[in-house]
Amino acid sequence: MTVLRGPALALVPFENPARLDVLRQAGPQACFAAEEFFSARIRNPHTRKAYAVPVRRFLQWLAAQDIPLVNATPGQAARFLDGYGGSVPTQKLALSALRHFFDLLVTRHAVALNPFQSVRPPRSESREGKTPEITVAQTRDLLASIDATSRAGVRDRAILGTLIYTGARAGAVAALRLQDLRDYGDHRTLLMHEKRGKQREIPVRIDLDAWIAAYLDAAELRGQPPDTPLFRVISPGSATGFGDAGVATWTLRTMLKRRLRGAGLPAFIRIHSFRAMVITDLLHQGVPMEDVQYLAGHSDPSTTQLYDRRSRSVSRNIVERISV
Repeated sequence: MTVLRGPALALVPFENPARLDVLRQAGPQACFAAEEFFSARIRNPHTRKAYAVPVRRFLQWLAAQDIPLVNATPGQAARFLDGYGGSVPTQKLALSALRHFFDLLVTRHAVALNPFQSVRPPRSESREGKTPEITVAQTRDLLASIDATSRAGVRDRAILGTLIYTGARAGAVAALRLQDLRDYGDHRTLLMHEKRGKQREIPVRIDLDAWIAAYLDAAELRGQPPDTPLFRVISPGSATGFGDAGVATWTLRTMLKRRLRGAGLPAFIRIHSFRAMVITDLLHQGVPMEDVQYLAGHSDPSTTQLYDRRSRSVSRNIVERISV
């Protein structure tokens, strides 16, 4: 039975003799499951890349200790994880990857049990995410610093406004097409295409609607094919000053860095900072968690809570009262 050809080898280097031997010794079902796992079960390329690291490290670990794949025990799995190193989130990702990998091996009858199933993850407690914070005042300063008389300024104001007033991720904003700007007569919406195929239709507030309209006029996009990119790259040589290609995620990051410098704001601010600001601001105003969760596109409210920075203001108020 010939397996391990095609996408899997490009993602997980089973061509390494030690790792490949561990799978071959486990039988054709193990080889089939390994290829299925990385070429069919995991469709997101970023997840594939992240999961490939712990899987190949564990196969190498088994080979170095001459342990057959079918004989791997929970105790050995725990010892491997103990020596994995890295941060707690990194170790949790490794455990998740290996649990899913062995689940498929069990399903394909390559091994009798999943040695990682009973391994407890490392403990960590985090009430807030690590996204750098940007305040409402800083956001206003950023928008006010943009010269909207230039083509780049008109576009960047519309992009930043979309990021701020929809709470969308950079990838979703970069992927917008003209058809995603929906006109209902008395208002317009933006159809966001998020991770894992999620879609959210977000109303466009009045000032953002005006900014997008100004950009559409400057780029001469009205009447263009509906499946063309909404936000275009700057192209000084073209008649409109904009190219046919849409912006990429890295384009938005570079643009934000440039705009932060122009506004005199901290360089550590990221596009994701707008999400934290939006979520914190809405929760502070008493907007229900489920509504904020929908706007953010989170499946679990605990994820939304990680972006809530209200406790930081309390902490700052407390330390300012220290008498020294």
